[in-house]
Parts: sequence; structure tokens; C-alpha cells
Amino acid sequence: MTDTQDAHMAIQTLMQQGRFAQAVAQSDKLLKDSPKDIEGLYMKAVSARYLKDYSLAEKTLAELKTIQPNFGRALQEEGHLSRDQGLFDAALSAYQKACRANPALMASWKSQADILSRKGLRQEAYKANFQAEHLSKLPQELLTVTHLIHEGKLLKAEELCRFFLQKKPHHIEAMRLLADIGSRFGVFNDADFLLESAIEFAPDNIQLHLDYIQILRKRQKFAAALEQAEGLYKRDPENPVFQSHLAIESMQTGDHERAFALFEDVLERIPNDPVTLTSRGHAFKTFGKHDDAVESYRAAYRAKADHGDAYFGLANLKTYEFTDGEVDQMRTLTERTGTGFMDRVNLFFSLGKALEDRKDYAAAFEQYKQGNDLKSFESRYKAADMTEELEGQARICTAELFEKQGGKGFAAPDPIFIVGLPRAGSTLLEQIIASHSQVDGTLELPNILSLSYHLRGRERAKINGRYPGILHDLTEDQLKTFGERFIEDTRIHRKDAPFFIDKMPNNFRHIGLIKLILPNAKIIDARRHPMACCFSGFKQHFAEGQEFTYGLENVGTYYKDYVALMDHWDSVLPGEILRVQYEDVVGDTENQVRRILDYLGLPFEQSCLEFHKTKRSVRTASSEQVRQPIFKSGLEQWRNFEPWLDPLKEALGPEILTRYPIEPC
Repeated sequence: MTDTQDAHMAIQTLMQQGRFAQAVAQSDKLLKDSPKDIEGLYMKAVSARYLKDYSLAEKTLAELKTIQPNFGRALQEEGHLSRDQGLFDAALSAYQKACRANPALMASWKSQADILSRKGLRQEAYKANFQAEHLSKLPQELLTVTHLIHEGKLLKAEELCRFFLQKKPHHIEAMRLLADIGSRFGVFNDADFLLESAIEFAPDNIQLHLDYIQILRKRQKFAAALEQAEGLYKRDPENPVFQSHLAIESMQTGDHERAFALFEDVLERIPNDPVTLTSRGHAFKTFGKHDDAVESYRAAYRAKADHGDAYFGLANLKTYEFTDGEVDQMRTLTERTGTGFMDRVNLFFSLGKALEDRKDYAAAFEQYKQGNDLKSFESRYKAADMTEELEGQARICTAELFEKQGGKGFAAPDPIFIVGLPRAGSTLLEQIIASHSQVDGTLELPNILSLSYHLRGRERAKINGRYPGILHDLTEDQLKTFGERFIEDTRIHRKDAPFFIDKMPNNFRHIGLIKLILPNAKIIDARRHPMACCFSGFKQHFAEGQEFTYGLENVGTYYKDYVALMDHWDSVLPGEILRVQYEDVVGDTENQVRRILDYLGLPFEQSCLEFHKTKRSVRTASSEQVRQPIFKSGLEQWRNFEPWLDPLKEALGPEILTRYPIEPC
């Protein structure tokens, strides 16, 4: 046990004994050496409230929230603090935010139920009380697991959950929680297996089916997700939750007419529901219905003024310009204390885009920075860990490995991988190549990342785990089976073209694995000027999976590590990877298109130059831009923010900045 843990236990003991003044004093002693100790600040705030020193409690909570603004127990304590002072509306708001941050906070659910009941809101009180009762029935170990999950302590949560399942291997809630942990780690195949098994034991458990749909969607097994959604819908066709899920899965499988009809059904039952209006906006955007998307997003924020996802939906269209009234409203909401955590994050990124469009670059950068700072608070990303992981790939995936294991995988030539960093032009390249009659465009497929997690096994959380070292030991049958499984598992995303694209950018980390299981796969490295690429990532709020972008130093370090690893792949796999630089595509489109098609062994087709006319759904942040002819205005946008980008330049280093365009080693 560490000194800090000892200090925490000592303070807890004082609190249990009702010696709150001494607990505050001990907390201060701890915080003098560790001013950002979350538990120390939390216990100090609680002790101050029991002493009725409300000013100290409020000040301590404010300090805690600057370190971790979405910490559920701190938000709950804010509720208790307001309640004890008779401020019941403020207390209710705090409890609601606490439960969004951590749904396992039983006291927050109970307190909500009490306040709502006093207000005469019986149905809302019943729902809150139902949640509290559900939590009260959980074994204490699983309640602790739930707390750990929502406080980001996933390794501890996994360890405790697995220990519980050893004693009760068929406990449904434990299986569901372990699947949730697996999903958060990105181990979707494990989560898939757990939920499928749990449903066999408890087929009438609705929450299992809802969780399973989410996992199947993340695995991009859209037909299976649709089947699950259909099953729920048939149970109760009038249930708006089931209608909404079926709408989303119908959209994912291309049945957009049914999706929009179902969204309308939901809106008939729950008029002006902001979540449904926003989801409908996303659907309109995916299928290129710009004006309809705009109106749906606007309707969402009209229904709920602080619904941040609606504003970001507008910002993420990239071509939308906010009105003066919308800018004023977003400013007000970011400054309002009652705005929720994720709403605030979305508003900061959206306001940054609005102010950038107005050429108020200093103010825009400040908004982008605040959005990134908030996101980084809840992130588990560590740049040093990623550096070590990528260096491990280079250290282990040597020329000797490919001499020993090369050519043993599945010989199919079908896949075309587009790798790199997000915002480097990969969506543009995909749209160009997918406009060819012999190529299907798909999605950012998770299959390679999932396989890498599988190969890590139980050591997946360790930097020096068994992957990629295990690549030296895989048999020819294993390599061939993994490659064949990739082709079969991704077939659902294809139509009838002989080739298809996987544009998951993070696959650059696993090019060694790709070339061993699919030796004939083509790989295109989408490269963009480091300052332009990194800053474009910094000002984009990604749905998930790109945590390195939330900070200029982090994104710069990641880009530098990416370049180093791509240099390594060039040296051990000479001639296997085609580097395509965004600026070249913009400046000399036809020659670059011909160069790409020559590498792919495909004849030139005019449709690849007229890519903006190609009708297909696009699900990335660049969906609106790739439906237009190429424009050069975005190449130098980062220079407008150069006065604030010194941390990025320092992270990239002079070699990266002076070495662009990159030439293979």
C-alpha cells in the first residue's frame, strides 16, 4: 500500500468517527504535497459540508472540478451541498449531472426521487427511484465495479469483475459489466461473446439486447445489429426506444427510407425530442441531404437549448456557417454553470468553428483549447505509452520476421488499406478510389485493431505484452486463417466489386500484421503537412478512438512517432506502401489519381476525377467536403493560428517540420 493510500484510509477513518475538523486538517496536509489528489479534495469537501462550512466545501469542489470536471462523486457532493442549504433546484440539477457521469451513484438517484416527489413529478420520481432500487439489489462487488468503470479505473474494474465471475460464472449483470469494460478497452470481440452468451441465459433482458446492439454496431456487424433491433421492435412496435434503435440500424444497412420513417414515428410520440432530431440530422448528413440535416439539428437545439450535440452536428457539416444569434447562444451556454459536461465540450468545438469562420482566430483557438482541455480530463491516453507501443512494433517487426513469415498468409488481393492520421485526406482518397468501377468503398473497419487485441490476449493492457512478439510464432495455418477470416468478416460491407477499401487510419500501427496475414494487400499512406494535419485533428471533436488529438503536445508527438514507424515499414517492406500526399492530390489531381491506380493495378477511369459526383454514404467528418470538387483553401488554414502553435512545433521537432514532403527511407 502506498503512502497516499495510507493517507486516504486515515482520512476516511476520521470521517467515519465524525471527526470532520481533523479530516479537513489531514486532507490539507495530503494536498500540500499532492495538490491534485482527487480523493483528498473530495474528502475535504465532504468533511467541510458536515462542518457546515459551505464556503470551504464549495471552494474545494470548484478546485476538484478544475482537475476532473466530470467526476461523478464531486457532482453528487455538489447536490448534497445545495440540498443542505435548501437550494433544491440546484441540487436536482447537480444530482442529474452526477448520474449522467456515473449511473451507479445510488444516493443521487434517491435524492432525485425525493426532490421530484416533493415537486409533484411522480413519473420522474418513480423512474429515479427505480434506478436506485436496481442498484440496491446489485452485489456490492458489482456496484464497486460500476463505480470503477465510470471513474475510468478499468483495470481494477476488470480484475474485480473477473474475480466475481469466477465464483458466479453465469451472473448476467457481471457478464454485462465485463462486456462494457471490454468495449471501453476496444476488445469488441470479447464483449460480443459475453453479451451473446448472457442473452442465451436471459433472453428477456432488454438491457442486454440494447448493449449487444451497440457492440455489434462498433464491430460494424450491421446486419446482426439490425436483427437484434428488429427483435426488440417486434416485442413492442410502439416503444420509441426500440423505434429509434431500429431507425439507426436501418440507416447503417442502407435502408434510409425506413430509417427516416421510424425517426418520424418517434417524433410523433415524443415531439421535439432533441436526441432523435440530432440522430435524424446525422442520417441526413450521411446521405448527403445537407439542408434537411441543418433543419433537423436546428430543431434539436430549439427543443433543448443546451443540447451540445446539435450544435456540433452543424459544425461538423464543415460547410455550415453559424448565425450571430447561434454564436451568442453558444457563448452563453459555455459560460452557464448548469451546462452538462459533454454539452459543454461540443459547444466549445462548435463555437471555435464559428469564430474561425469569422476570422476571429484568437478567440477561436481559445474555444478549441477549452474543448480539448475538457476532453483530456476524462482521457486515459498517455503519449509515452503510445510511443513505446509504436517503438515495439519497429523493434519486433524486423526484416527477419518478414523473411521468416512472409507469404504464408491468405493470398487474396481484395483489400486496399488507407492508413495515416485522421484529417490527412484519407476520406478524399477513399472517395476517389471508390469511384472506380472495380472498388467498393466501405468504412473505417475495426477488424485489424480487433485482431491485434485478440493477439495481445490477457496482456493487452501491457506495453510489452505478447503482441506483436507473437507474430514470430504464428503458424502458416494461423496466418492464413486470420487473413481468410478478415476477408469473410468484411464481406458484409462490400457489394460486388473485386476490391474494397478499409480506411481505418490507425491501421498504420499494424502494417506488419496486415502484410503477414494478407501479403497481397495494398497499403496507401495518406500524408499531410504536419502542422496542417495535427491542428486539423486538434480542432475536431472525434466520436471515439482518437484520444491523442486532445492536446497540441500529444498530437505532435503522435505524428512524429507515426512518421518514425512509417519509415520503419518502408525499410523492412520496400515498395509495398504507396505514400500519397494531400497537397499533391489537391495541386495535381489527375496525375496523382493515375499514380494511385497504377499502384493498385487498375485502369484509369474518368469517374475517379469526378469523385464528387459519386453517390454513396460517407460517415466521416469530411462527408460534406468530399461531395464537392477539390479546393485549395484548406491547405494553409493552420497558419491563421500559428501564434498559438508553438507547443505543437516543439512536439513535432525541427526534423519533422523541415522534412516535409516525406520521402521513403
